[in-house]
Amino acid sequence: MKVIIVGGGKTGAQLARQLLDENHHIRLIEIRTEVVERLKQALPEQTVISGDGSSPNILEAAGIKQAQVLAAVTGEDEANLVITTLARFEFGIPRTIARVNNPKNTWLFTPEMGVDVGLNQTDILARLIAEEMSMGDMMTLLKLRRGEYSLVEEKLPVGSKILGVQLRDVSFPQTCVIAAVIRRGKVVIPRGDMVFEAGDEVLAVVANPAKAVLRDLFAPA
Repeated sequence: MKVIIVGGGKTGAQLARQLLDENHHIRLIEIRTEVVERLKQALPEQTVISGDGSSPNILEAAGIKQAQVLAAVTGEDEANLVITTLARFEFGIPRTIARVNNPKNTWLFTPEMGVDVGLNQTDILARLIAEEMSMGDMMTLLKLRRGEYSLVEEKLPVGSKILGVQLRDVSFPQTCVIAAVIRRGKVVIPRGDMVFEAGDEVLAVVANPAKAVLRDLFAPA
């Protein structure tokens, strides 16, 4: 995958390093000369481009016409918005991600402004805390399909409604799939005749609207 990152601070540098380790094609744009020199010591030299990421010429030099994703992660919200707007509406890049530095500016980071995903750390933390409080012991391990689905895990308590019931006989939501069960430290393949036991750690992929139904099934009767 070809990815352009604008902003060579700690976030941009670490993101570039991780994506390079996963064999993606990366171009990192940074305007500050001293930061560019440091990045060239830490990353393959051809990865780093010196210039203003809000300049169409610099973006073209970075190969934006061939890129699938652009991530604007500078420390300035105004710059990140300008960059994603250019990427989406001038160059038609399929996926744009922008860092939100000031939570008060979150409302600006919308698809209408060319932003597919606005990453606001304050909002993410607040949502995670609220979700964990509302879901009891159910833990969200991973978000899928832009947050439409989640991989969740819950340890079945004593008295759970599904204890002693075969998997095929449990009325799980249609938008839920049991992916695995960890029982006494070993992975159990979930088959129709598997009977749930207290202490089972159940991993499920579930659509967000069905989380409450799943939580109720796992809860004590």
